[in-house]
Amino acid sequence: MLKSLTKFLSLSYLFFICMNINAEYLKLTSDDVLKTPLPLPYNGVVYKESEVNVFLENAVKESRQPIVIFGGNWCPDCRILDGTLKMPSIESFLESHYRILHIDVGRYDINMNLMDYFGIAKEKGVPRVLVFDMSKNIINSSTTKEWTTARDRKEQEIFNYFQDLVEKI
Repeated sequence: MLKSLTKFLSLSYLFFICMNINAEYLKLTSDDVLKTPLPLPYNGVVYKESEVNVFLENAVKESRQPIVIFGGNWCPDCRILDGTLKMPSIESFLESHYRILHIDVGRYDINMNLMDYFGIAKEKGVPRVLVFDMSKNIINSSTTKEWTTARDRKEQEIFNYFQDLVEKI
């Protein structure tokens, strides 16, 4: 009997811990709705490597992790991702922890040199999301391409992704 009770309590404790792991995420509220028309975050600016480096430096000086998002306004996944990032709960969280730079790739004819600069394959498909740590190292290099299908992601899943990558300062 004691052995069974110990086993039950151990399993219950493990279950409780597992439940609390998910409880760490901030949750979206009823105010978090994808608004239309979707945003047009890309402005056609051609950036120099030095300008992007200044962005990275300034973000770190502000104690916010830099995010660089390559994309184009013609891309539905880019616009859906940006619309999701503008939901009130997500936007508030991002403003507290991150600084975002949108880099327009045009029709894959501008700013492509910056993908080389960051060591990202120049294959087609946007958005490409680069999240940096406070030392300006890309911390999600293996997942930058997964955003090319942002429309298939749930809003909470997107929110959780950025919550997972925030550096505890």
